[in-house]
Amino acid sequence: MVEFFKKMMDWALSKEEELAKNCKIDPKEVDNQIEKVTKKKIELQEKCEEEIAQINKLIERLEKIKAEASSCDTNNNESKDE
Repeated sequence: MVEFFKKMMDWALSKEEELAKNCKIDPKEVDNQIEKVTKKKIELQEKCEEEIAQINKLIERLEKIKAEASSCDTNNNESKDE
């Protein structure tokens, strides 16, 4: 479905490029489109940054758990040697 929307958007932009070459499109309308797309980009960027921060916290916690588990293996091996 995403690929379909990409193709649709590419087609629409191609048509707008043709209109611009023929001076049949209002630059103000293009400004409005740029503004909307830029706003969406900022929203997505913020959302992704928040999600990446949460994932980084999960990774940190898992690294701590791994370190604790690894120390248990070392302690268990030392106990068996005695």
